[in-house]
Amino acid sequence: MENKYNRFENLICWQKAKDLAIKIYCISRDLKDYGYKDQIQRAGISISNNIAEGFERETNKELKRFLFISKGSCGEVRNMLIIGKEL
Repeated sequence: MENKYNRFENLICWQKAKDLAIKIYCISRDLKDYGYKDQIQRAGISISNNIAEGFERETNKELKRFLFISKGSCGEVRNMLIIGKEL
C-alpha cells in the first residue's frame, strides 16, 4: 500500500499554503502599491515553497528547518495583512 505522505502535494499544510498564495495573488491583483503587492505575494508563495523544499530534502532536520522558515513567512504575511487593513 502506497504511503499517502510520499509527496508534498498530499500534505494538508502544503495544500492550505498553496490556497493562501492563490488567494493573496487574487486579492492583490489590482493593488497600485507595487512594493506592498510584490512583498506580500513573495511572502505568500514562500510558505508553500518552503514546505515543498523541506519535504524534498534528505533529512528530518532539514524538513524541520524549512518548516520554521515557512512559519516565518506566515508571520510576514500576517503582519502585512494587519498593516494593509490599517492603511
